[in-house]
Amino acid sequence: MDKLRAIQYFVAAAGEGSFSRAARRFAVSVPAVAKLVTALERELGVRLFDRTARGLVLTADGERYLAVCESVVARLAEAEQGFRRSGESPRGTVVVEAPPLMTRFWILPALPAFHRDYPDIQIELRMVDRTTIADVDASGIDICVVLGWPEALDLVVREVARMRLLVCATPAYWARHGMPERPRDLARHAAFLVRTPKGVLLDYWRYRRGTEEEAVKLSGWLVSDHRDLALEAVLAGEGIGRFADLSVQHLLRDGCLVPALLDWETPDDPPVKLVHRPLRQGSPALRVVLGFIEARLQALEAGREVPLSRGNPEERPDWYRRSYGRASSTGD
Repeated sequence: MDKLRAIQYFVAAAGEGSFSRAARRFAVSVPAVAKLVTALERELGVRLFDRTARGLVLTADGERYLAVCESVVARLAEAEQGFRRSGESPRGTVVVEAPPLMTRFWILPALPAFHRDYPDIQIELRMVDRTTIADVDASGIDICVVLGWPEALDLVVREVARMRLLVCATPAYWARHGMPERPRDLARHAAFLVRTPKGVLLDYWRYRRGTEEEAVKLSGWLVSDHRDLALEAVLAGEGIGRFADLSVQHLLRDGCLVPALLDWETPDDPPVKLVHRPLRQGSPALRVVLGFIEARLQALEAGREVPLSRGNPEERPDWYRRSYGRASSTGD
């Protein structure tokens, strides 16, 4: 749990009397705020709010804790303002590369709030489905968000979240064609498939449930080299696709996409990793942007719509080792 972020959410929710208004202040989802505050309550062993039909009401413990937290948040804000006034505010350009869906749906929405806090930092965004990090440093990239299993090389590689691969379609599509009961049922559906930059067609989907294992080879009339194009095709209601859950979290929450086979796990769920230069070589701006991206991912994880699979995220699938060698990623 990001303790500082949880405290900030708690103070905001107490001031607003609502998780939804606190979520708008931080440009995150309501479940993200609620889950971090609940985790904070669990860690403290007390209830901070009474949840009522009219909103949130602080308990006696909540009022005592709020007095302490408000002081902490105020002192932190004062320290940050002091740096800005003294001309020591982080500044400069930070080049960030991330898969397109992740960039569109969880980096971009939070950037206005980040810019208000750090107006002297310029972020250059590059949307790339990366399959290797061998040229990251030479390409002038400061931070690379990778879904998969990259090798460390001379860069820092840190796991910051996990994804779950979900097969999804629109409610209208499932109503017309029926929900699959087992993975093999997917074979009768039209799938919008993705081909990786190295030419690997991701048409072989593996599942397991307890001791059962099933794999299905998909076919479809549309193949794309970007998952965002496959997503647009799925949203048009003419087929199914498979996407990393955090990348489409808002579409799941709003009911635009409905996942299937939730009682089956996907053994090749990818971890999410941040790749960057050693911080001793980086600027204060790099540290700030790294913290921003990591906090954004933690907030998304707190608001996760579907529980994670129990598989080992470090296990490189066999087809990935054959296709990419050791240094590889999945895109998004």
